[in-house]
Amino acid sequence: MRPRSLQARLGLSLGIVLTILWIVAATLTAVIVQNEVDEVFDSALEETAQRILPLAVMEIVGRDDAEMTQRLAAIREHDEYFTYVVRDTEERVLLQSHTADPAVFPAYDGSGFQQTKTHRLYNDAALQGTIRITVAEPLVHRAAIVREIQLGLGLPLLIVIPGALAAIVLAVRTSLGSLHRFRSSLETRSARDLSPVATDNLPSEIGPVAATLNSLLARLREAFEAERSFAANAAHELRTPLAGAIAQAQRLQAETRDPAAKARAADIETTLKRLTRFSERLMQLARAEGGRLRLDQSHDLRTTARIVIEDLLRTTAADRIELKVPEVSVLSDLDPDAFGIMCRNLVENALRHGAEAEPISVSLAEDGTFTVTNAGPVVPEDALSRLTARFERDGMVSDGSGLGLAIVAAIAARIGSQLILHSPRPGLKSGFEARLQLPVSVPDRAAAISNLAGRAGR
Repeated sequence: MRPRSLQARLGLSLGIVLTILWIVAATLTAVIVQNEVDEVFDSALEETAQRILPLAVMEIVGRDDAEMTQRLAAIREHDEYFTYVVRDTEERVLLQSHTADPAVFPAYDGSGFQQTKTHRLYNDAALQGTIRITVAEPLVHRAAIVREIQLGLGLPLLIVIPGALAAIVLAVRTSLGSLHRFRSSLETRSARDLSPVATDNLPSEIGPVAATLNSLLARLREAFEAERSFAANAAHELRTPLAGAIAQAQRLQAETRDPAAKARAADIETTLKRLTRFSERLMQLARAEGGRLRLDQSHDLRTTARIVIEDLLRTTAADRIELKVPEVSVLSDLDPDAFGIMCRNLVENALRHGAEAEPISVSLAEDGTFTVTNAGPVVPEDALSRLTARFERDGMVSDGSGLGLAIVAAIAARIGSQLILHSPRPGLKSGFEARLQLPVSVPDRAAAISNLAGRAGR
């Protein structure tokens, strides 16, 4: 199976090609060396025969008994790789080296090289062929030398090849460093990050891909900006005429004495107010998807939560909402307006869908956990997974815009959090819970806890 990584493919292919080339080169070198060794030793055989033959002739001619066999004694102990015998025309041995075995020497077959199963031989003659010399070399000697040379050629490859492969891997990794950074920049960015990717020092083969990707991101960014701008502008421009239309409907209800006309005017007012809430949700959605949600300074989230809850309590019963916040500050760089939008949408969703007999619980923990729970019927699991989609409404209530939870989910995703929904409430058999983790400034919160402890100690 081919590796999917370009680095692995390059390293593997270069390593295989280089290894094969080295093996082929070493094999050819070994063959050439073997031929050269044969030539050198054949030359040595021939040279040995031509050097010894004149001396042997002088030795044999000067004897009293020319047919006597003489074995030359060794001057000192040594390995004798070349052995020789000197014979006459009747194959009688006249002279031989001290380790020569006449059995390994075949019959004289004329001047030149001759080979048996065990030895390489060279024949020569003097005195018109009456004195003949044969020099023999064991084939195992040549094979041992060739084997040593081959080992000398092959053993370094066991060190050179792994080192070369490591160098190839390092070189490929270094060369593809810009490509790794390019990949990392794509892997770490969120799905909502449409900023251009860095194209510095990219290889020429990848440069067009990065340029095309940046062009696509630019077109997507422009399309999303146009969509958000249209939604925000349309919602903003609708506020004034909607307010005027609501005022006209209210005036018509006050001035008319016809019950049917008064009821129709009330229906118009209700519809216009629903449209006003819908336009506000559109502006909030545009703010959630396009605005800056993290600031350079931290704010106390408790203050924003209290303001939102106090505003909602003006239009509902005083005991309808219970707010629980810690005694210490919950500091966060989250934009207070964005947190207010999240808080308002979650609480309004609970007010609209929760049971009126039980209060809604809104809690903000020291670690930034924000939770809104309400009593009520259990939401089916398949419907629960769709509630954060745009324009998705609970089937039991039809006056919602279907954007509240989608806005909260959009803001949570942009600040690196997640809106988690449970139904029934954890530990209970009914109700609904919405929970998310807000970013908090831990050092500042720790300082606040320390200051509170100090004041309590005094």
